Amino acid sequence: MDKQPAKLGINTRLAHSGYDPRDYHGFVNPPVVHASTVLFPDAETMASHKQKYTYATHGTPTTDALCRAIDELEGSAGTLLVPSGLVAVTVPLLAFLVPGDHLLMVDCCYGNTRHFCNTMLKQFGIEVEYYDPLIGADIEKLIRPNTRVVFTESPGSNTFEVQDIPAIVEKAHAAGAIVMMDNTWATPIYFKALDFGVDISIHAATKYPSGHSDILMGTISANEKCFKKLDAAYTALGLCVSGDDAYQILRGLRTMGLRMERHAQNALEIAKWLEGQDGVVEVLHPGLESHAGHALWKRDFSGAGGVFSIVIDGSVKQAHAFLNALRIFGLGYSWGGYESLALHVHLGGRVITGQNYAGPLIRLQIGLEDTADLIADIKNALAAAKAV
Repeated sequence: MDKQPAKLGINTRLAHSGYDPRDYHGFVNPPVVHASTVLFPDAETMASHKQKYTYATHGTPTTDALCRAIDELEGSAGTLLVPSGLVAVTVPLLAFLVPGDHLLMVDCCYGNTRHFCNTMLKQFGIEVEYYDPLIGADIEKLIRPNTRVVFTESPGSNTFEVQDIPAIVEKAHAAGAIVMMDNTWATPIYFKALDFGVDISIHAATKYPSGHSDILMGTISANEKCFKKLDAAYTALGLCVSGDDAYQILRGLRTMGLRMERHAQNALEIAKWLEGQDGVVEVLHPGLESHAGHALWKRDFSGAGGVFSIVIDGSVKQAHAFLNALRIFGLGYSWGGYESLALHVHLGGRVITGQNYAGPLIRLQIGLEDTADLIADIKNALAAAKAV
């Protein structure tokens, strides 16, 4: 079902995208191809490379099925698969930036994105300037003749600022810069980045596409203007993923819509409950009317991810007491799996955002458990923090 009418619903498309069972004897799922070497029928074909597959680093039927599925979701000209979400950030930056270029990076980016910018890109002679996520159309005041890329992440990592993506895209494109977006939180289900003019959409498939906390992968999807250059860098760097991992992500896509609905429903219910709890200073969830970016989120997004943060009374001592009292929530990095997680957010390195919170910041990944059980767990943790 590669060519599907646009009117089909998201769960129908997720169930059938990327692979037609008639292409492989009617089996509902594609084969998992384990390969490195691909044989050629004769020397002439080998010399001309005129066959679909030439070596496994350049794709297999399994990885192609996942790429097609992602392209159908994103509306992209092409998708590349990489070993992690961080690699999905670094490859397009390496592809489009050269020494002497200027990069505008949103200040609320993923912490490891900042580390890459402050180390590798600096080493390569690329100037990185961090900007306020709420800048909107005023981004034009920061754009220079050598600005090649404007990087966005909305909502922001851990602090959930919502960016005005259409306004940023308009100003960036007018100046000849391309726009990249880390869209892991919303996925293309709730925000189709390329439809808003973004050139390159980045995802940690480790999160919602996998959904089970057992696969590391990233995806990079680009429009026609940018895909050729992106693909050339990808090939030069020798990147690829295994057939087993690609198959598991494709399998995860089949249920991602249903899982996302549950994540979103659970998270918003818990966020609303938290707004009325003693010991909670602030709830950072764009789906709440109290959130500063709620109007933008409502305008541009069709749903919400299951991750948000809260500010609690106290200091590090209270944050640790809160976390140590949790019994259902695990203490761990990442998110997007079926299980709920929590961590104490550290915002070191930021130059604009995250400076004025009235207490420690706790990030909550809301899983697929029953909300009543999760609320009871958080209630107990809040009581433990208060008792310290």
